[in-house]
Amino acid sequence: MRVINEKEFKELVSDGLVLVDFFAEWCGPCRMLAPILEDFASEESEIEVYKVNVDNEPDLAREFQVSSIPTMILFKDGKQIDKKIGFAPKDALKAWINTHK
Repeated sequence: MRVINEKEFKELVSDGLVLVDFFAEWCGPCRMLAPILEDFASEESEIEVYKVNVDNEPDLAREFQVSSIPTMILFKDGKQIDKKIGFAPKDALKAWINTHK
């Protein structure tokens, strides 16, 4: 799982199911979510997981109306299909994503 920037964003979310975590380094719930997303990304081969630092990429955050962090946005073939705001335990995260597979 890697942090991506605006230049690579559209290309990386354009194919298949992609989860993007909008976060900030200073955000406590974001730091709590990070290891859960790492585990999830290593277990799930059907979905790509990326992170966007809202402090470094404010235009992306604005484009997707990210006003609270963490915000996870699910894309399918480049289109936003769902959004989840706030911390989520791994089971809840898996259940949420499985509804879109």
